[in-house]
Amino acid sequence: MERRVELSSGYEVWTNIVGDGPGLPLLLLHGGPGAGHDYLEPLEALGSDRPVIFYDQLGCGRSEKPENRALWTIERFADEVQEVRDSLGIERCHILGQSWGGWLGIEYMLRQPAGLQSFVLASTSSSIPQFSAECERLISELPEEHREALEYHGSRGEFEHEAYAAAEEVFYGRHLCRLKEWPDCILRSVENLHHNTVYESINGPNEFTTIGNLRYWNRTADLGQIKIPVLITCGRYDELGPACAATLQAGIPNTEAVVFEESAHVAHIEEPEAYRKCVTEFLTRNDD
Repeated sequence: MERRVELSSGYEVWTNIVGDGPGLPLLLLHGGPGAGHDYLEPLEALGSDRPVIFYDQLGCGRSEKPENRALWTIERFADEVQEVRDSLGIERCHILGQSWGGWLGIEYMLRQPAGLQSFVLASTSSSIPQFSAECERLISELPEEHREALEYHGSRGEFEHEAYAAAEEVFYGRHLCRLKEWPDCILRSVENLHHNTVYESINGPNEFTTIGNLRYWNRTADLGQIKIPVLITCGRYDELGPACAATLQAGIPNTEAVVFEESAHVAHIEEPEAYRKCVTEFLTRNDD
């Protein structure tokens, strides 16, 4: 069931509720920022157990795209999560936040919102500096030609250079999605990010050049305030991988963590059946 939700700012965001199973609703926070819900579409399969709520955050996908960079802060996006819940009448729910959606989810959880039953932190971290350090490590392991292209052209701001773009593709093939052919849902999210002002304002020009307004964000010291059950997932080859997951697990009191051995950043696409089973079991255990 598709519906547009009006925010307090007057702008509208697109939402879609899939499934009518008996479990508590699951609200999805997509990545990017600005990627849109598209690449999370395989999680529609969770709708056999519970309503699954997709929405495109303001500034991307099917939602309005205002030309106001002052809107693009993690604090305003956390406000937006609550506004979407209130507008849809979601009193009790689980939330799954993937990548940027996990950073947003941590910010939201630290507000201690009512009715939040559990949270899935998927391929994310509690610290942008740690994420950036992990990306630097992964870049150092690339073939010399590609490593040098990223370092040289990146330092000059030449993000559209042919050699830089080729090296980017190699990095993404290793650490974003390891499938030989990327499904349409990912390609649509990639297109959503192309010259997206939300992505550029908060993150930067690409996945591993975080120079936007979130570059110093670090909530590691605050993780102990999160009391609800949390499932942490990541891929073995993830750009936000086991090291970031270990920091989350060390800081949050009530957690469990799963590493998907054949995946990079989108385990729900790379190992879909195993991922759905893992999340379904966690959510079902925490419905009551």
